[in-house]
Amino acid sequence: MCVVGEAASAAEALVLFRDLRPDITLMDVRLPDKSGIDAMITIRSEFPAARVVMLTTSEGDVEIQRALGAGAQGYILKTMPPKDLVEAIRVVHSGKKRIPPAIAAHLAEHYAEEDLTAREIEVLQQISGGNRNRDIGDRLFISEETVKVHIKHIMEKLGASDRTQAVAIALKRGIIHL
Repeated sequence: MCVVGEAASAAEALVLFRDLRPDITLMDVRLPDKSGIDAMITIRSEFPAARVVMLTTSEGDVEIQRALGAGAQGYILKTMPPKDLVEAIRVVHSGKKRIPPAIAAHLAEHYAEEDLTAREIEVLQQISGGNRNRDIGDRLFISEETVKVHIKHIMEKLGASDRTQAVAIALKRGIIHL
């Protein structure tokens, strides 16, 4: 194995991928200019056979599902031992997917849960910013009563007992980001 290039942003990664066409790409989920998952989607739209392993510190099941659904062949935590990273690269190079057992178990834990709607995620993002129901309604052009209904559904879906816990769960699962 040899490293053929390194990029510090999604834009740079796309340029380098076009030039170098690596066998395997290790892509960080969090890049300064946009999500690594979005960068992978762009790369795979031009190069459908591109093999990408997402590399991250996040165990959020929503991010993992999005990455795998968008075509990532692997999802590896930065905290994993180097030998596991090398093994993942070899497995993906052979044409298989690689998801470590701990991540697979985490995915399975939330598999049957109902997803939040796009509007519920918007409301949750507003809550994470410390906004009151009235302010959230004004920002999203919905009534305060509609905001309350969304919050009720969010808390039920996430199993949260209050707004703060809902935000904490959503951050941990990768549903929202600060």
